[in-house]
Amino acid sequence: MAKNKTTETQNSVARFLKTIKDEKRRKDCSAIIDLVTEHTGLEPKMWGTSIVGFGIYHYKYESGHEGSAPLTGIAARANAITLYLGSDFDQRDELLSKFGKHKTGKGCIYIQKLEDIDTGILARMVKNSVKHRKKQYPG
Repeated sequence: MAKNKTTETQNSVARFLKTIKDEKRRKDCSAIIDLVTEHTGLEPKMWGTSIVGFGIYHYKYESGHEGSAPLTGIAARANAITLYLGSDFDQRDELLSKFGKHKTGKGCIYIQKLEDIDTGILARMVKNSVKHRKKQYPG
């Protein structure tokens, strides 16, 4: 069975942020990391080379595949800031309708810049997502 590519590392979040070339994106990512830390009480950690994750859960699928992943996370990609909030948490659709300019993927939400979104709604989505993930994967 394939080994997970994205695992928690000891790399520095601050050092990672310095690698984001676009100053505006770097500042936005830093502000989002601060917001997530404030609203979850979880310390940001690097997962792989480009994901800042918060907390950890262990999953095991019926197929036998298992691993660990962050409860929530953020990544600065070339096209957008990616928010890893999962695809199923309390009030997701309702909150997204009030969130601001974004796109969604399977378990991700993509934004271009912080000014495009309501950070109060982001805080609620982060809390709901973490709560859902902890309930889904207790222990």
